Amino acid sequence: MNGYFGQLLVVNLNDESHEVLSLGDSLLKAYIGGSGLGARLLYDSTGGETDPLSSENVLIFATGPFTGTQIPSTGRHAVVAKSPLTRIWGESDVGGRWGIRLKGAGLDAVMIKGAANRPVTISIEEDHVGIEDAGSLWGLDTYAVSDSLKEVHGPRAEICAIGRAGEHLVPMAALMHDGRHGRAAGRCGLGAVMAAKRLKAIVVSGSRKAPVADPEGLERRVRHMRGKIKASSAYLRQFGTSGGLMCLESSGDLPVKNFSQGGWAGAEKLSGEVLAETYLKGRFACGACPIGCGREVAFRRGPYAVEKGAGPEYESVAAFGSYCLVDNLAAVCVANDLCNRYGMDTISVGATIAFAMEAFEGGLINAGDLGGMTLKWGDADAMIEVIRLIGECQGIGRLLGQGVKAAAEKLGPKARDFALHVKGLEFPAHDPRAFFSTAVAYATANRGACHLAGLTHALEGALSIPELGYDHPLDRFAVRGKGIMAAKMQNLMGIFDALKICKFLLYTGITVSDLADGLRLITGWDVDVDGLLQTGERLFNLKRLYNIRCGIASSDDVLPPRALTPLRAGGARGRTPDLTAMREEYYTFRGWSENGRPTPGKLKALGLEYRHQGRGQADA
Repeated sequence: MNGYFGQLLVVNLNDESHEVLSLGDSLLKAYIGGSGLGARLLYDSTGGETDPLSSENVLIFATGPFTGTQIPSTGRHAVVAKSPLTRIWGESDVGGRWGIRLKGAGLDAVMIKGAANRPVTISIEEDHVGIEDAGSLWGLDTYAVSDSLKEVHGPRAEICAIGRAGEHLVPMAALMHDGRHGRAAGRCGLGAVMAAKRLKAIVVSGSRKAPVADPEGLERRVRHMRGKIKASSAYLRQFGTSGGLMCLESSGDLPVKNFSQGGWAGAEKLSGEVLAETYLKGRFACGACPIGCGREVAFRRGPYAVEKGAGPEYESVAAFGSYCLVDNLAAVCVANDLCNRYGMDTISVGATIAFAMEAFEGGLINAGDLGGMTLKWGDADAMIEVIRLIGECQGIGRLLGQGVKAAAEKLGPKARDFALHVKGLEFPAHDPRAFFSTAVAYATANRGACHLAGLTHALEGALSIPELGYDHPLDRFAVRGKGIMAAKMQNLMGIFDALKICKFLLYTGITVSDLADGLRLITGWDVDVDGLLQTGERLFNLKRLYNIRCGIASSDDVLPPRALTPLRAGGARGRTPDLTAMREEYYTFRGWSENGRPTPGKLKALGLEYRHQGRGQADA
């Protein structure tokens, strides 16, 4: 089977057994891989009644047909489960090398079922699956776990591990990969799902290669792609994702003071350029990536120190910087490093601390709640201490670790006014008042507030994608057509997440045709752009069906009031998106009813008509 090994490893931790199931050609053509295949497997295995932290939930790791090939920036895999943070569809995408090693072991995906009666690790090699006791690893941070397991399994083994936050079942716990390089499957709290299964780590090792239909054609396509990437990625390579921070601040896209302030002079102290001049010690590239946007930092300066490890990317810089008005880059690096060690999503943690700072300012949280500590805007030391409390599930950390939605419900109606989330997932670092399409993209994204599920702000900033009908960037403050554009981009992003290729390549000139041609050359399938985009539509609708099963309706496709309240300053001053108009246009284009449900005709057209009848059985 070209591009695949056609194998799904199912590990049942209830009795510590495992089996390998065959993945059929029709299944892979319909769902491709990554979170697409994960959606099918999760839909067939869990439902609305499933408790995310019970043994009934499943945890799925899935590669794609691009994983382990020469195609650039394809060292990626997806992690899928029902989310303990949102209690709906949970999906996390991560780079590094772990996914390549899993594919090298001759597997396209792994599903973890049940729960062990003791802490364990799973080791997966080319012809061996082992389950070992992990009692000595329980309680260690993710770096220590990775170091320890590499001593046993060798330097080429790659580790996926949870930290202490996962062990405490914190619903914003992450799964950390590639040791000190800090590659995080961060969003949706899937690290807590892994911990509930008493699974501390998964070790993978393998060097096998799936067959390719047209090796020579693929090599030509790869040379073409690498040429475009090399010509346009120098800035990203030099300064990382936070190299664009000041541009985003000037446009009003950078969230400041929990999305309440339109601009901030402190932003210039946190940029990728400043990081490169101060704490940067090296760069890290995910597998098969010619760019290397990952940062490596190390320093001891004043009260702050970081051993050599992953530096903060844009989302983390914003979450611990502008969200909280902390303009000390060293403190932001420490906050990022702590989250990596504890195994926590930096976006959710930073957003929740900003929420808590505002709650403290408004008197909804006091020093007594904080063990005598104050939590004021810009207080870096207090921010770092709260990260520890969340990671250890102690004091106020027990409440804040549940996320802003749960914390706001506990603190009362006033808190809900400044709790920035969609469907329980905290806002990432892009303000929908600066790029209006972001409003409808956040509101309708399947995992909750997510910029990567649509990446629509890119089409309102610098990109054009003619294959979607957009040959020039769009007016960012226009409303008409944005619902349609958001749906098209969500379909395309679903394809990136299924193939397993980095979305930043859109900024380097990689096209939808490049993706379709790559898939055709690898698999031998008859693939064109239209067919690929229809597959993306199928994947998005299947995830929506899963959410409907979990109780999601049009009343959940909303934004909190603050996100629709104009700012008084900054690059988006006085602007507010018309979410109602964009959502109506979006539903119509999607072929959904006015209550946000895919119509029978749409489901039939996508080959999903049987999916809304109830839990089915995968033909895997």
